Amino acid sequence: MTDSLRLDDKVVLVTGGSRGLGADMCRLLAARGAHVLVHYRRRQEPADALVAELSEAGARVEAMPFDVRDASAVQRGISTLIRAHGRLDVVVNNAGVVADGPVLMMSDADWEDVIDTNLSGMFRVARSALRQMLRQQSGVLINVASVSARRAAPTQANYSAAKAGVLGFTRTVARELAPKGIRVNAVIPGLIDSGMTERANRAHIEKVVAQIAVGRMGTGAEVAEAVAFLASDAASYMHGAELVVDGGLSL
Repeated sequence: MTDSLRLDDKVVLVTGGSRGLGADMCRLLAARGAHVLVHYRRRQEPADALVAELSEAGARVEAMPFDVRDASAVQRGISTLIRAHGRLDVVVNNAGVVADGPVLMMSDADWEDVIDTNLSGMFRVARSALRQMLRQQSGVLINVASVSARRAAPTQANYSAAKAGVLGFTRTVARELAPKGIRVNAVIPGLIDSGMTERANRAHIEKVVAQIAVGRMGTGAEVAEAVAFLASDAASYMHGAELVVDGGLSL
């Protein structure tokens, strides 16, 4: 591995990092040498289990709880992190929820929870983290979007709207902050065999898999490779990029 792909001594926060896709990101980022903060909202057990797993392998890792829907909690969490470590080099905005349903039957609560977590929560974390990155005159923000932001996803109007917003946010903030030494990019996963798909309707999953060029779901490890690349110096000239990892689903 070239030195430009290493993340030695980088302080990295992964929101929604305790399970599924986020946990795979934490595993690879830790393996590349980063000091990883595993964020979670409610369930401490998966975060503790991941911390134990990675610590046993020699990684520097710790759990960090806060609710991305609560601006004060986000600010406290980021401030605590910075006091402990003195800097924040990479943030992966991965926290997200789903609440699928036909738009005419979608409740206000389901709409608002998905938007507040997946879009507004991303903004709150980014805002707090970017203040520190501006002080450092360096940093990387990686926002996890979805192929649902770029193609029709029936029963996912709330999720699609939130993830489309993530892409618009990424492009704009990348343009604002590139002159300040901060890189802002997005990863766009397709259908990934992770925690969210485990709860999805199997008939729907099979229908989508039939549309994927490579004929299978992706893995969390494959998405994690894209995230780790964007976090590294190897991606130093990438600003406002949208790295698609979908097996050809969006073609």
